[in-house]
Amino acid sequence: MTDRLIVGKGSLVQTLVEELAARGSAPSVAVAADGPAGAFGDREVDAETLAITDPAALAERYDPEVVFVVADAAVARAARRAFPEAYIVGYGPRRELDAIVDRVVDPVAAVAGAALEQIGPSGRRAGRLRGVLRGLDSLAVVTHDSPDPDAIASGTALAALADDLGCRAGVLYAGRIAHHENQALVNLLDLDLQAIEGTEALAEYDGVALVDHSRPGVNDQLSLETPIDIVIDHHPASGPTTAEFTDVRSEVGATSTLLVEYLDEFGLDPPEPIATALLFGILVDTNEFVRGVSPADFEAAAWLVPRADFDRVEQIESPSMSASALETVGAAIRNRTVEDGLVITWAGSVSRRTAIAQAADRLLELEGASTVAVIGVRRETVHVSARSRGGFDVGELLREAFGAVGSAGGHVDMAGAQIELSALATPPTGAEAENDHDDSEGDSGVDPEAARAPAIGLLRRALESDHAAAEP
Repeated sequence: MTDRLIVGKGSLVQTLVEELAARGSAPSVAVAADGPAGAFGDREVDAETLAITDPAALAERYDPEVVFVVADAAVARAARRAFPEAYIVGYGPRRELDAIVDRVVDPVAAVAGAALEQIGPSGRRAGRLRGVLRGLDSLAVVTHDSPDPDAIASGTALAALADDLGCRAGVLYAGRIAHHENQALVNLLDLDLQAIEGTEALAEYDGVALVDHSRPGVNDQLSLETPIDIVIDHHPASGPTTAEFTDVRSEVGATSTLLVEYLDEFGLDPPEPIATALLFGILVDTNEFVRGVSPADFEAAAWLVPRADFDRVEQIESPSMSASALETVGAAIRNRTVEDGLVITWAGSVSRRTAIAQAADRLLELEGASTVAVIGVRRETVHVSARSRGGFDVGELLREAFGAVGSAGGHVDMAGAQIELSALATPPTGAEAENDHDDSEGDSGVDPEAARAPAIGLLRRALESDHAAAEP
């Protein structure tokens, strides 16, 4: 039995069969044509010249499950009569074929659709990005400090796009890749990232791009005046951007989703490690498609599925948690206060800032918790990590609470803030400083515990303000 049958005539039939043969599908395809069967050269194609408008001639020779008709309505009607149970696809004008076949591939509509993709919003964005990249000899792709999987993946993808256009690119980050999953992502996929301190490394590059954040000097080591060429981000912008190319779309769940669109528009098939990183970035930022997800995230993931290594994804998702992270989670659980689904807790001094985010993730899993804010101190900085599943807009909450004394931002359901320890607690002076200083304090001599009450107080005042704003 023939699984698939192409019925038609002309050069398109030959082109289609040649392409199928090149993909190894020819043995399961038979061709009926009003031309010489030998037109397909040395391909192993079951081709036969038939009267393709004669249903009896077709039915006598073939019994297909799927028929592709490349001809006019008369041939389509013959195929329908010959194969009433088959699924028939017709190539031609919809107005002629729609009532005969199961599906129509209209060449005019197909060409128009392809053209609209190129001149539509995604095509125009890709064209502008391509123009900026072609105007640069080299590009520093800068992630936010201590990058998460979405920042790591989108940074490496943008660097690949730049390299493909002849623009040398490097992915730079400050801070530490300390979260156990993030370390596994970089190490298992052997991703090329460069840790920096300060801005000296930027001197090697002509241009600067920001991924997964949109303003220099906010959660990165750049100065506020750093000229930026490219911004690609999915977080709500906290202020205006002056980059030559800016793509900030807060309606999508991950910056990795935006980079998949550009890879597709550029016609660049990413190496497996980058495809795997992008898929993992989308999975993490959307919490496996249950948080802040959009249709574009599903489409991007579907595009990545045949290109990614799922064994690696599983390995990245299952690394062991460090003892210090477990201690931080334990402290956060012990110190928590819970009221109407809101969990606020103090984690104290931590050895890794990412442990605060891990604690927030774990506490949101507690029964009855709808919003979580975990506060901890790493050296001279107070870090706040917040999560929500329908409680508060934690991005706005942290901006309200800490925006005036530090930096804060994020999404409705996931956000963070950083505040200098000295902005929340006054360092001791004189004899008090000599008597009270111990190893747990930073260089300023401020006891991290002194920031506990001020930080929680600012958060609670912002919550009261949020309640007041929400009341009619």
